[in-house]
Amino acid sequence: MVGASLGSSRLWFTVAQGIVTEVYYPRIDIPQIKDLGFIIADDCGFWVELRRLGSYTVTLPNPGVPAVEIVHHHPSFTFTLRLCPSQRRDVLLLRYHLDGDESLRPYALLAPRLGGDAESNTAAVAMHNGRVILAAEQGPFGLALSAVGADGADVWRRCSVGCVASSDGWQDFNRHGRMTWEYDNAGPGTVAMMGELPAQATLALGFATSQVAAATLSVSSLMEDFSQVWDAQCRSWEGWLSKITHPELGEDVDRMLTFSSTVLKVHQDRTYCGAAVASLSIPWGDSSESRGGYHLVWPRDLVETAGALIAMESYDDARDVLRYLIATQQQDGHWFQNQWLGGSAFWSGIQLDEAAFPILLASTLKERNALDGIAVSDMISRAVRFIACEGPATGQDRWEEDAGVNTFTLAIAIAALVEASAFLDTEAQRFALRLADYWNAQLEQWTFVQDTPLARDSGVSGYYIRTSPLDALTRDHTLSEIVQIKNLARDPNLPANSQIATDFLQLVRYGLRRADDPKILDSVKIIDRLLKVDTPSGPVWHRYDDDGYGEHDDGSAFDGAGRGRGWPLLTGERGHYALAAGEDVLPYLKAMMAMSSPMGLIPEQIWDSNSIDKYDLVPGKPSGSAMPLVWAHSEFVKLCYSQALGHAVDRPAATWARYGGQRPKIDYDIWLSKLRPRNMRSGNTLCIALKAPARVHWGVNGWNEIRDADTRDTGLGLHVVDLPVAQLAAGATVQFTFFWLETKGWEGQDYEVSVVNQRKDDA
Repeated sequence: MVGASLGSSRLWFTVAQGIVTEVYYPRIDIPQIKDLGFIIADDCGFWVELRRLGSYTVTLPNPGVPAVEIVHHHPSFTFTLRLCPSQRRDVLLLRYHLDGDESLRPYALLAPRLGGDAESNTAAVAMHNGRVILAAEQGPFGLALSAVGADGADVWRRCSVGCVASSDGWQDFNRHGRMTWEYDNAGPGTVAMMGELPAQATLALGFATSQVAAATLSVSSLMEDFSQVWDAQCRSWEGWLSKITHPELGEDVDRMLTFSSTVLKVHQDRTYCGAAVASLSIPWGDSSESRGGYHLVWPRDLVETAGALIAMESYDDARDVLRYLIATQQQDGHWFQNQWLGGSAFWSGIQLDEAAFPILLASTLKERNALDGIAVSDMISRAVRFIACEGPATGQDRWEEDAGVNTFTLAIAIAALVEASAFLDTEAQRFALRLADYWNAQLEQWTFVQDTPLARDSGVSGYYIRTSPLDALTRDHTLSEIVQIKNLARDPNLPANSQIATDFLQLVRYGLRRADDPKILDSVKIIDRLLKVDTPSGPVWHRYDDDGYGEHDDGSAFDGAGRGRGWPLLTGERGHYALAAGEDVLPYLKAMMAMSSPMGLIPEQIWDSNSIDKYDLVPGKPSGSAMPLVWAHSEFVKLCYSQALGHAVDRPAATWARYGGQRPKIDYDIWLSKLRPRNMRSGNTLCIALKAPARVHWGVNGWNEIRDADTRDTGLGLHVVDLPVAQLAAGATVQFTFFWLETKGWEGQDYEVSVVNQRKDDA
């Protein structure tokens, strides 16, 4: 489970294995503890750590309300734990009750990781105005854990702090079977705390800028009745959920839709309004050394989430997302691959779809009359300039791996150019649409292959490949030649035309191609044959063939290598295609629900092989990857609204109207600095697009009929000129070079484009 309050509290919590795991404060990207759990023990050598007991139930007071009750069951005892955050303080409150053998007592175990730093915490058993607290500090952060009984009195008994793996409380029990150590101070280092408690009590875990300040918050929270704090949490969330109008798709789906709405809301930050992290989790967290995990902002995931918020008509939240994105856009128009909430980069790869998605968000809000006066023109024009100058190839695809022309990325970029046109001046608008049409018309030329061994083996004429490397499009290479593909489970040196993915489905979702287009149908057959796995929970799809991002075959965690598993997110995307094809969507919704955790959290990946008890891996159920994946919950939400609407709720309106699933007919080719075609089609003009003003010096058939032509400014960072070569027959050639008008110098290199016959589908 994941949770937060809707008040002024700046605290988020996660629950796993029946205990509190991470708590984030004061921002959703800063984890402050590793876990807070309990040992149940007597003084005669019997002891059980609850997280290892593995027999518990988790319930919520109402669907979607993140106030959590956990009941641990053992033959000798029952341990009931309720937890919820304060609405007004940066405090997590826990109330527990131990029933059973009267000789048993609970011991709280707390592992601080203040500032996300595991190695420089200090810990102490301290006094705060006469009360015992367990406290820790590191840099600008402090925490305090206090405890009271029903009468409000301090109830800590023996307490101890230590260094993990040497003098911590768990090691004490592991070595001695009972608590024998009582250390007052530990660290700096990786520290842990332990305290003996009575059979029932209320605990408050507070966070602030020092342990004293944290103790003040913690103790003051215990002066409120826990039941009132619990009720306030329930009322606030029930009030928020009551404002959302959901389509009626059946009780089970409606319950999951409510829960998914909560997951989206929980993952929003309080300081940086509009920022939301990809997940309050770290994939394979027990073995991962990643400092960032998934508690970072990915612009793509953020806009996908905003799309779900818009579907829910939660426009205030969606507008905050847009404002945040405008504030974190880089000067050249793009966004970082991912970033901390404040806007500094974590990874800084270039992903073209992440430059395009914010345009779609602004356009969608405008379409819904919900832009509310946000000034977006500058953001859009800068983003379009970046797309026009850097596209159509991307430095990384949406899976943050390979460079080249990718169908998903290109679909987003084309749609962004079309949607942006309504915000641009006349000349910029004209070229943005012209570029979008050209890229759309070239899709098959760049990404569709025919008569390959895979096509023949699959009984289809051809299919869209995962990514076309730039070399294959600009130089004397073909898609059948060996290229290196990142993150494969086997040999990374494979032909590009043997790599398939589900990415092309976005062409249908955004209206660039029809669902019944023969090329789409053949490609669907390929992915359903090679990427689909039927699990006990339903069908799921892999990202691409031979994906290496996932557990190893023996179930051990991904460690830089492994084997990719099925993604529930892709079941949702396949469901959107099914909707466009006139098929029933409900099986895809049901499958996503069945693949979730017992509480309803949708994971990044599910296990799609035989059960492995050692790692709790069950076919059709969550793997050790990130959970929840907010993008997957967003996709579920959107698929629900799409089902009710009859089409994809997030399809860009202007793009759909412009193309309607049809490949545009064009009478020009474009030569870009990032993509320099070797050929152009007979009957077309040749548009030269450069990043600075220039005089194009050109001729035909070996520098005959030489002429000069000056470029014009598009307003999008590109300067273009159209060469009138439509009369040239196939076999002719066009030669050109540039004189740069600003620097008064020649390019120093000649370029050539050959004229070829029109393709049949160009006619």
